Amino acid sequence: MSGEAFNWLEFLGRWQEEWVPRDELDEEEDEDDGQTPGLGRPGADEAVIAAAEERLGRRLPASYREFLAVSDGWHVEQTAGVYQLGGAADIDWFRDPYDMTSLYEEYLGDNPREENVLLAGMWQRALRLETDSDMSHALLDPGDTDQDGEWALYVYQGWGGELPERYPSFRAYMEAMYRGFHADRAHRSDFVNATTRLQDAHVEDAYLLALQGRYEVALSLLEEALSFGRPRSAVLLNQLRHLLAPRSPRDYGNLVDDPRYVDEILPVEAMTPARGEWRLGGDDHWLGMMAARGAARQTAQAVLGALRDGTHHYAPPGSWGRAVTEAREAARWGATDAAWRMLRDALPRWETPGPSLLAPIGLLADPVLGPLVTPERGREILATPRAGQTGRVPEPVPDLDPPGLAWLAEPAANRQPLDGYRCVWVEGSDPAELPALIGEEGAELSEPTDPRRASWQARKPHEREGVELWEDRPVVAVGRTAEGWAFAFDGHSHHHLTKLFLSPAQGASSAGRAVVVWRDPRSSSPGERSAAFHLSVAEQGQELYAFTVRGTEIERSGAIPDALDPAQLFRPDDTELDCELRALETLHTELGLSLPRFALTQGSLHTFTTRSWTRAPREGEGFSYVRIGRLGH
Repeated sequence: MSGEAFNWLEFLGRWQEEWVPRDELDEEEDEDDGQTPGLGRPGADEAVIAAAEERLGRRLPASYREFLAVSDGWHVEQTAGVYQLGGAADIDWFRDPYDMTSLYEEYLGDNPREENVLLAGMWQRALRLETDSDMSHALLDPGDTDQDGEWALYVYQGWGGELPERYPSFRAYMEAMYRGFHADRAHRSDFVNATTRLQDAHVEDAYLLALQGRYEVALSLLEEALSFGRPRSAVLLNQLRHLLAPRSPRDYGNLVDDPRYVDEILPVEAMTPARGEWRLGGDDHWLGMMAARGAARQTAQAVLGALRDGTHHYAPPGSWGRAVTEAREAARWGATDAAWRMLRDALPRWETPGPSLLAPIGLLADPVLGPLVTPERGREILATPRAGQTGRVPEPVPDLDPPGLAWLAEPAANRQPLDGYRCVWVEGSDPAELPALIGEEGAELSEPTDPRRASWQARKPHEREGVELWEDRPVVAVGRTAEGWAFAFDGHSHHHLTKLFLSPAQGASSAGRAVVVWRDPRSSSPGERSAAFHLSVAEQGQELYAFTVRGTEIERSGAIPDALDPAQLFRPDDTELDCELRALETLHTELGLSLPRFALTQGSLHTFTTRSWTRAPREGEGFSYVRIGRLGH
């Protein structure tokens, strides 16, 4: 509160003037003469307050003292819990009649947090304020104070089994109850007063401010309006919050029933069940919930299916829509930074279809473009003036993809630090041609998807008819590097480079120069076998040179350029990680190889299954196939 003045007479008078009963209350609660009943009582004299303090042995906190001087009690009328606050003569120490102290002390542990210690001690110290309630208590705690000497107020609902709700002061509690009083009645057409008109004006102001890029101010206004339950405040606020935290689901209410917004909103609502994260009764429950909000069940089901199979496309109209199409084409081949720059440049041209949409929220549901919206980029969207509004243009968010290949050696770069990686690059080739070059029979590009999930969900050799156990057919993500190489990348390989290894470089090189790199999965224990590192380069169907490094052993073939000499890249005195980094950096500088980190670790790309990277065992050669899984219960 910082010592700021507060006019209790004006505040309580406004509350009294605005009071109307809740819908669920009987009309008989109104006085027989039709006049509004009094919520408070005449203020207590200073002598009455001083007498109460002498009885209690403590001076009351300032905000509660000032309240009593204006109204010696109040009819709070919470929806559930406390109904009546007593006056100076009614209040008394709580004295923990239910022995809550022991219960809360039991769970403190050896290193409890300060707030938990305060809560455990509150029951013995607290001053009880309520005189009428539903097994609930309003408790002022003199042991939990702020810099102004205000006591925290706890509301404990004995029937709820939850922790007490804390307010930093009595004034904060009363202001929250006043906002709750408004929110309970916000749906009523006859509930119109100076406060509702002010908060509705704040919603309108927030909408325009948000379109001008001043989202921080809009956020504050909408949060306050929402606390009063004002219409539109929730759906506008959820759009701001969603773009600030793009992976968190949000509720957009009945906008799914409005033809102006359904194409933006319904796919966003479907994101959670499409990811398999909907736990409340499965698809039927979600579809029923959408139908209850007005969305056609068939439409909702089609949107959910398109999100699941990756075929959903965010397709807004106008020049913004054309930029979205262009950006998707770039992003689906891995050029996510370039795609974001296209979207950023086009954002000012985005147009809102109506007064309940303040940003292109439907972008989040696009399987290719949605992953590009990081929290930083979400803020950039909100800070960019759009829909015909003007304002300050924000500083561009930096690109996310580092150059080259060194990021492959970063800890947990592939979300699985023990995984290996392998890749085929083909110079000057179209990525769409890779299935024909190195794919298994009948291989086709999938719809853009999460490469990690595609790899994890791929069927294993023992699950596939006609596939031998010795075969190693990875699911690879496909794209194009900044330097124009087509690539096929497997970043989730648990396979080790064996003597049966068959490099796909020769088959890939029929369309131009091809490069293959394979790094074994790292060992989980120090001192175990080193991770092998392989490089092979081919052109016009012929291998030019290759090498494989295992610890201090080096196998080589062909005329290896000096810059790629494995003896210079993998020096015995350097760590395995240093050698790998040197090799990756040299491959970037000498051959122009790179990979888009963001697309491969957080984005969506086309995938396909390659031919086997191992050959059939020859006479006298053996192999082992181990499949580890968890037994069912």
